[in-house]
Amino acid sequence: MSTHSLDASGAGSDTPNLDFAGTTPYEDYVQADVLTHLQHPRSDDPGEMVFLVTTQVMELWFTVIVHEWETAARALREDRIPVAMDALKRSTRELEALNASWRPLAQLTPAQFNSYRGALGEGSGFQSAMYRRMEFLLGEKSSSMLVPHRGAPRVHAELEKALCEPSLYDEVLRLLARRGLPVPEAVLTRDLTARYEPSPEVEAVWAELYAGDQNAELVRLGEALSDVGELVWRWRNDHLVATRRAMGSKVGTGGSAGVAWLEKRATKNVFPELWTARSHV
Repeated sequence: MSTHSLDASGAGSDTPNLDFAGTTPYEDYVQADVLTHLQHPRSDDPGEMVFLVTTQVMELWFTVIVHEWETAARALREDRIPVAMDALKRSTRELEALNASWRPLAQLTPAQFNSYRGALGEGSGFQSAMYRRMEFLLGEKSSSMLVPHRGAPRVHAELEKALCEPSLYDEVLRLLARRGLPVPEAVLTRDLTARYEPSPEVEAVWAELYAGDQNAELVRLGEALSDVGELVWRWRNDHLVATRRAMGSKVGTGGSAGVAWLEKRATKNVFPELWTARSHV
């Protein structure tokens, strides 16, 4: 429902209230004035505004998705699968919107990108703290990824907390174990600060779940995770394609390996056993 059809009390009115003592209730809630004045281009190229706003929109989607996955992880820890499923399903819609953010950037020619690339300096997307929290929730852990944020105590503390907490997938596997499925103890007690490594025993657990008809709820959970994993894979590939078009195989901003690094990332699946188990069903 549009807020423009409501009066100050929220009731319907043919003539909306236009007179407020201070800022509008809409502004107080959305903080639109803050959002629309966060852009400070560093070049005269008009394309930089598109790049800057699109990147900021991505950061907002990262924030929402982290919220959803943390909600899902907490719900799984408390054996509330329906709550977790709702959060995961919402996150798939949000991932679709996030992935669509590449469209304004995907048509950049190398010359267009180069016209403002220098304004980024050493800035690079891999320095995004909120994206890093997304990766940590997916089990892509690495303590070295905290290093760029040592100069920002609050951000560093939040990332360190996320590094040490169970990932979304860790919570799923703990739930399976509580349901009596043979998830190895070594997986359940693994070093949570390390990247999750695939387990043949976990693969066998998923294969058994998918082959039978006794645990429909857990299969639906597996499919919800697969939806998330597929969209994460698409995000990585869309990033790779957009980068290839804009800069070829040049070294990335911030000194990253650019396309070579993205190609390596694009070959990896999150929740790996959910994919490999299908070959054994």
